[in-house]
Amino acid sequence: GLVGIPWWTTDIGGFHGGDGEDPAFRELLVRWFQYGTFCPVMRLHGDRSPEREVTRQGGEPSCPTGSDNEVWSFGADVYEVLAHYLRLRETLRPYVRELMKQAHEDGSPVMRAMFYSFPDDAACWDLNDQYMFGDDILVAPVVELGARERDVYLPAGCSWTNVHDGSVHPGGQTVRAAAPLEVIPLFTRD
Repeated sequence: GLVGIPWWTTDIGGFHGGDGEDPAFRELLVRWFQYGTFCPVMRLHGDRSPEREVTRQGGEPSCPTGSDNEVWSFGADVYEVLAHYLRLRETLRPYVRELMKQAHEDGSPVMRAMFYSFPDDAACWDLNDQYMFGDDILVAPVVELGARERDVYLPAGCSWTNVHDGSVHPGGQTVRAAAPLEVIPLFTRD
């Protein structure tokens, strides 16, 4: 975003591999999907394992294709979490449109490094695993397998509301945010 590419995205789940039956991959997929909800473009995309041989009409072999990769392809529990984040992304549609308009008109990144939004807060210059989605939403992805909480720095100069429990915190501090598998830590400014 800082170099002028606002439409950045990722292939949620990675493009090649990822066995939909593997519990570790399912956790990775959930965490990646949560993160993808707060990217400029959200897309579940990839070639899942195990591959299947595909034959053309007449029996000629073709390129192999991956296993199913729809949100309902990874079990009922995973589906419920992914469906929740799809619905959340849909409610964010007007906000995302406004962010894309800002990116088009003045070059503001959609995903903003913390120092971009808080240049006077020295702690924000060293943060590399949380970011602002526009001006209002602080996103703190969970990036460790098995993690169910994480530290989140709340920049000084404003108050922050935990989206999941409604608690309000003054800025300028690090808080320990709960992050059960169905939750990505999110805070809104003021």
